[in-house]
Formats: sequence, structure tokens, C-alpha cells
Amino acid sequence: MTSSPFSRRATYWLAASALVSAGSVPSFARAQTTTTDQTATPALASTPQSARSAFDGNSPRQTVSEDAKPGEEHIVVNAKLDQQRANLQPQTGATTYRFSRRDIETIPGGDNAPLNSVLLQAPGVAQDSYGQLHVRGDHNEIQFRLDGVELPEGLSVFGQALMTRFAHSMSLTTGALPSEYGFLQAGVIDITTKNGSADPGGDASIYGGARDYFFPSLQYGGHAGKWDYFATGDFVHDRVGIENPTPKFNALHDLSNQYHFLGHARYTADADTRISLTAGVSNAEYQLPNNPGQQRQFANPNFLGSSLSQQVYGSVDSDSLNERQKQITDFGILSLQKDIGDKISLQSSAVVRYSSLGYSPDPLGDLVYNGIAQRAQRSVFSTGSQTDVTWRANAQHTVRFGYQIYVERNISKTDSTVYPQSGVDDDGNPVYDGTTASIHDGNGRTGWLYGLYAQDEWRPLKGLTINYGLRFDGVDEYTHSKQVSPRLNIVYQPWHGGTFHGGYSRYFTPPPFELVGGTSLNKYANTSAAPGTLQDSTVKAERDHYFDAGFSQEILPGWHASFDGYMKIAKNLIDEGQFGSPIILSAFNYRRGQVHGYEFATDYERGPFSVYGNFAWSRAIGKDINTAQWNFDPDDLAYIQHRWIHLDHDQRWTASAGASYTAFYKTGHPLRISATMVYGSGLRMDSDIPNGGSIPQYETFNLSAVQSFQDLFHIPFLKRTQLRLDVTNLFDKRYELRDGSGIGVGAPQYGLRRTILTGISQRF
Repeated sequence: MTSSPFSRRATYWLAASALVSAGSVPSFARAQTTTTDQTATPALASTPQSARSAFDGNSPRQTVSEDAKPGEEHIVVNAKLDQQRANLQPQTGATTYRFSRRDIETIPGGDNAPLNSVLLQAPGVAQDSYGQLHVRGDHNEIQFRLDGVELPEGLSVFGQALMTRFAHSMSLTTGALPSEYGFLQAGVIDITTKNGSADPGGDASIYGGARDYFFPSLQYGGHAGKWDYFATGDFVHDRVGIENPTPKFNALHDLSNQYHFLGHARYTADADTRISLTAGVSNAEYQLPNNPGQQRQFANPNFLGSSLSQQVYGSVDSDSLNERQKQITDFGILSLQKDIGDKISLQSSAVVRYSSLGYSPDPLGDLVYNGIAQRAQRSVFSTGSQTDVTWRANAQHTVRFGYQIYVERNISKTDSTVYPQSGVDDDGNPVYDGTTASIHDGNGRTGWLYGLYAQDEWRPLKGLTINYGLRFDGVDEYTHSKQVSPRLNIVYQPWHGGTFHGGYSRYFTPPPFELVGGTSLNKYANTSAAPGTLQDSTVKAERDHYFDAGFSQEILPGWHASFDGYMKIAKNLIDEGQFGSPIILSAFNYRRGQVHGYEFATDYERGPFSVYGNFAWSRAIGKDINTAQWNFDPDDLAYIQHRWIHLDHDQRWTASAGASYTAFYKTGHPLRISATMVYGSGLRMDSDIPNGGSIPQYETFNLSAVQSFQDLFHIPFLKRTQLRLDVTNLFDKRYELRDGSGIGVGAPQYGLRRTILTGISQRF
């Protein structure tokens, strides 16, 4: 049986004392509405039947049959520990969409697909330029976890530092989150990394095609004694690193080179103790694509009629600029997982992450077109600790508590070339004499953020779970604030296959440390880079009231549907924008914000066929920009101060769908055909008011064909051989993601035109 294209059904987790029982392990490809607090793990899903039968599902302490082989014993013990780790952070009452290993492989591109293209198949996820995603109307407030451990935020604008190839499986959790989730709460993406137990053996692949796309990769995993290990690396070379600013088939000056690595090693001391180390590296270099035919000179409107404007007009061709950007991310996680008797489980982790972003301008072109040529470098170093504990007090109560704390160092440096103002003309407009001046600006700050939580999962009646708790969060960085946040979720299963849920969560979101600068605005006064206002209030923490309710139902065997509605009322709503040539996002606040919407999802699976579809409606608005004001036009600030406007990433309708069919699936040479669709009604653009219009709607279709052969070459150490063909944007749809206007929108971006890619992979 094939797996469905992804875990479409929302999961409203109930709780009970039993774990996964032998012989009834649910498919990890399918989200479960269940009366247990289980989270099916990839290690369980891939456990051999002989080893799996040794599982005692009625007790958290597992035993191994006497005739189990050493390798099977290793798998069983790690499966049990994986299960306990998943139970440390259940999504009780939240909405969770799950992607299994086979689900990921079904998406066109499979492991080669960007992480965001996989997540776009979940309801309420809208795409934006630079690989950004918006979950339920929020801007980038997405938390990434590896094996349950949160990664501190980093600087990564284009694409993702985390690759799909790293994931054995993953989930997206949203809605009214339980109290163990803090800081970034629009969506929690938890990636279960590949490991030597679930992903043994090696795989070498070469993938590529249109636009110089070349993507070799290698992975290998295994186990020996009490150790298991896994490593994967890849290299990406293409000419589609950043969205095209024109609707043409190919962009000008859009070469990118990226390499990624993930290593994972675990030592299982005994059935109750495991130590693991995960380390990753991402290094990417991008050319920024050019937009031919630009006539406007630098942004200061007074410059356009000046004598200097006449002198430099046409001196630079916008299709020959040479702007570049480099992004680096390194991270490491060291974890100890321990079970203490039958009652207590814990995982404690130390985390370190370094992230940097550097922009190199076109020295003359940036000066002529923008009034400033700025070489910018920004980095953030984070280190911290996370501990989660589960105490199974009795059959009715499961208590969980823990903490997170991070210390961060943020450094920002810029070297700018500008035109100094030499005077004013008779009308009071600035006059520039053509000489240039250099301005150096730099700052650094060390800060920290922390969170504590405690919650009780209470099961007073059969089919009813009440999860209540408190969170305390604080931030001492550019801003200093703290908050106590109550959380409450109720989940009720009145009949078989049907589940209601409702919840309330108080949220506290610190501003992204790496996106809050300390620019010395006075240095730019009386130059071509002078802002319209020198007002620069410090970005504040966001505080929300979040309400969520929904229902899921199994209509017929294999057919499921879910509906969910939500509302967020925000104070100091955090948004992000790109201002100026360096593609570095900057954070700011709306004093008031509102986001509400609903989602519907359905799926059907039978034998080798599966199909799914979902749609979402959302409305996100804000009023009164009260921080980082110097980035904005004074007229826009005045208009927004007393009026609600759409957020620039507000997209009214979002939808996705997909289907797959596997022919010859009972043979050693299955052929899988799959297709996906993404629809968007369009992000915002300016009209006569800021963000008053919307980009035209669009829909794209992607197609994939994968032919597998078992033992094709009849060589003992060579296993499955796989050939694949993927077509992105099958009908070559021309569509815009951004038109270059809107609050915090730097330039136009168009979606990728039709792209045909092929590949071959060999298991060994």
C-alpha cells in the first residue's frame, strides 16, 4: 500500500496511559485522531515485524524477545526512546499536519524539493518571495525543531538552511498551542532527523536539468553495538536561487551555489538512556537578479530633478549590476534522554547556532539607483539549553514541565558610500554636488531570552481531555519585557472517528534579535541616504490572545475531513520588511493587529491511490506602525496611524491539492505518478492607500514520475535504483508573488516558470 501524499488530516491529540501497541502501529503518513497521547515515530514505522512484536505497548518500559537479533534489539530500544521523546511534547488540542518519509518522497522533487514546497501542501500556508512562508496570516513567526529541540532564530533570507533531505519525517503544528511551545508560535515545524536505525545504508543521487540545475547528494547511516550514526551532504548549483524580478523565462544574474551537511550520532547506553549529537552546516552564495530597464535614480524624490540627477542619469545599466549575498548557518545539538522508572521521562539539550549574512553592493550602480552603496554584514551567535520532563502521575494526570534559555550575541556592520547634501535650491530642495562620502556604522549587543512552563493533561472522562498550563517568558535584548501566559485546550471524542477541540492561548513573541538593528540615523542626515523621518522606536514584544476551535471526522474508511477556525488579537503585532538594497529583513510593530480565518482539509486513500485537498481563508490587518518608523514614508505612517490596513503578506484565499498512484506496487519495480497544485489569491500591493490592492490570483501544477527497480544491476551491495522526472509549473504559468509595492516590499518577484528536472539515485 502506498502512503498518502502528506499527512493532511488535522490531529487533535487526546491522552491516555497506553503507548502504541504491537501490531497496531499507525501509518506515520497519516495524521491520527486517537485516544492516546501517541506520536507514531519513524523508528517504529520502519521496525521489522519480528522486532516490533517484542514491543509491550502496555508499559513505557520495553522488553526484547530472547530470540531477537542484536540489530533488532537496537532498533526496538531506540523505537521506545523515540516514542518517549515524542510524548514529551504532545500537541494536545493543537492542529497538526504530518509528513512521513514516504509522503516527502511523493512530493515532486522528493528529497531534492525545498522544504517550503513540502510545507505549502498544508492548509493555511501561503508562499512569499525569498522562500518565505506565512502560516495563518503571520510573518515568519515559524519555529523549527530538530528531534523536539528548538533551534534559535538565524539569518537566512533565501531558501532554507534546513534541507528536506535532512528529514526522516516532519510535522507542522499550529493553532492554540500547549504551554511547552513558546517564542515563535504561528507554526512549529518539528523535523525528525534521519538516523542509523530508521535510515540504514547509503544513497547516492544526481539530480538536475533546466537552468544549470546540478544537485549531487550522498547519505549513509548504520549502527554498531550501542552506537548508531547518520550523515548526509549535498551541493546545489543553479540559476534560480532568487525569484526573477521580471516575467521572463530566465533571470539575469541569478547564479547560486549552496552546500549543506547534517551529521547525527547516538549512543544508547541502555534501554532508558541515550545521548545524541546533531550538527549541521549550510553555506550559500547568491547573485541578486537584475531588473532591466530601470530609469528611476535613488529613492530620495528631491534628487530626481537635481543637476546631479542629470549628470548620472543613464550612467549605469540596471541589467548589468553585480550585487551578491552570502549566508552561513552552523548549528549543534547535544541531548541526553533518560527514563526514570515507569513514571518520569526527560530530555535535556544544549544548543549552539551561528548565522551570518553578508551583502556586497554594486559600488556604482547601488549609489546611482539608491543613493547609497552599502556593504552590510550581520551575524548572530546563540547558545542555550532546553529541558522537557514528563511525569505520568496516574491514569488521569500527565504532568509536563520544562524550560528554555538562550544567550545571544548580535553584531551588525555597514560601510556606506553616499552623496552628501551641499545645500538647497530656491524651492528648498536638497542639492548634491556629485562628490561622495563614506559612512561606517556598527554595533553589537548581547541579550537573552527565557521561558518556563508547566501543564497538566487531565482525563476526567472517557474521550475527554483537558490540557491546562502556564508559561512565563522574558526577553532582555533590545527590548526588555516579560509575561505570564495561561493556556487551555479541551478535546472531546463523542463517537468513533469524530473529535471536537477548542482552545485559548496567551502568546508572548519576542522581536527577532537578529532583525532589530541599532542604526545611527544621524550619520545619514543631510545625505542622499537620509530617511524621511529620524524617529526609530525600539521594536517591542508582541502579545496575543489566540482562540482556536475545530472538528475532524472519519467519514468512510480511508476518507477523512477536518475544519478549523481561529482568531488572533494582537498588541504590538510584529511584521517584517525589506528596506534598501541589502536583502536583510527588518522588524517593526503595528500597535494593534487582528488575524482570523478558517481552514478545511480532506483526504482519501485506498490501495495504491490517494488524493487530498484543502483550502483556507484568512484576513490579517494592522493599525499604527509604532516602531522602526524611519523605514517608512512619512505619508504612509500618517495614514496608518488612525486606519486599519491589510498586512503586506495578507492573502485572502490559499489552497493546495494533490494525488498519487502507484502502478506495479506489489512488484519490485513500482512506478509512482504524483501531482500537486498550489493556489493563491495574491499577496498585497499598494493602491491609492498602503497595501490597498492585491496581486492577481494564480495557480500552479507540478508533476512527478518515479520508477524504482530492485536489484537492477544484480550486484550484491547495490539495492534499489530509482529514476525520477519532475516538472515544476507544468503549464508554464506566469504569475507574480510581489509587484515591488507594499509596506516593506523591496522589489518585484515572479514565480518560477516551467522547469524540468531529472535524477537517478542508487541505494547501497
